[in-house]
Amino acid sequence: MTTIGERRALPVPEGLEGLRLDAAIARLFGLSRAAAAQIVEDGHVVVDGAQRGRSDRVTAGAWLEVELPAPPTPAGPVADRAVEGLRIVHLDDDLIVIDKPPGVAAHPAPGYEGPTVVGGLAAAGYRLATSGAAERQGIVHRLDAGTSGLMVVARSERAYSVLKQAFRDRTVEKRYRALVQGHPDPLRGTVDAPIDRHPRKPGSFAVVADGRPSVTHYDTEEAFRAACLLSIRLETGRTHQIRVHLSALHHPCVGDQQYGADPTLGARLGLRRQWLHAASLAFAHPGDGHWVTFESPDPPDLATALARVRAES
Repeated sequence: MTTIGERRALPVPEGLEGLRLDAAIARLFGLSRAAAAQIVEDGHVVVDGAQRGRSDRVTAGAWLEVELPAPPTPAGPVADRAVEGLRIVHLDDDLIVIDKPPGVAAHPAPGYEGPTVVGGLAAAGYRLATSGAAERQGIVHRLDAGTSGLMVVARSERAYSVLKQAFRDRTVEKRYRALVQGHPDPLRGTVDAPIDRHPRKPGSFAVVADGRPSVTHYDTEEAFRAACLLSIRLETGRTHQIRVHLSALHHPCVGDQQYGADPTLGARLGLRRQWLHAASLAFAHPGDGHWVTFESPDPPDLATALARVRAES
């Protein structure tokens, strides 16, 4: 459930005519689409005196009454503690590129008490951009807590703005490696399927007809008896996008039990999380525009699992 903070009432602007209710709420109050959907589902939005569904369309001039979520309370020692295994790949006045270990979230969130990238960098004494929500300082994109690999974090306000726009414009190149169950057919392809919150599983996402446009390209690097190693490139960056799209293909990431992976295969390979790694990140540097590229090798747990599946084959 959402913890409520400020209450706001206002008419729907003409520019939002025809949008889904959750999308309109997100734009009006600077929330993520997921956060806006959650407060609608929790009954904290009234339109012209009545509660509506998140997929209902809004009409210009309709009167909105919204109970906005309270910002997460800083978690003190948890939020700003050092993060074991957090590696600095690149550092300059505008940005930090990190190699994030598994088990670390990008930023604090309600209900989450584990380590975060924001807290780890703060504990290490790094200055971050102050743009955006207080609990997300410098964060311009995210990785799931269970996904390892490269992230860029903004240090200057200009870098925050430029990088956020680059992600919106899809000019940032992101490549992931994923070990998936079975053998996708075809071995190279594109999944173009909209994603939104799962209608029956809180905390999960799914391919749904009225979800947000989501595009994932994949290519098989190596095939084994029980699995395939894929190279994945994203056009969009939805929450859990790769995991959802691979699950929709009936080839979930090995170890990803949340999205249907066989627990016996993951256990046999010694995995305690999904086999998914952000291996490459490239973008125009926000300072002078020159193109920068960063690479990250497979971390030890994934490398061990990959060696085991190769040996079995």
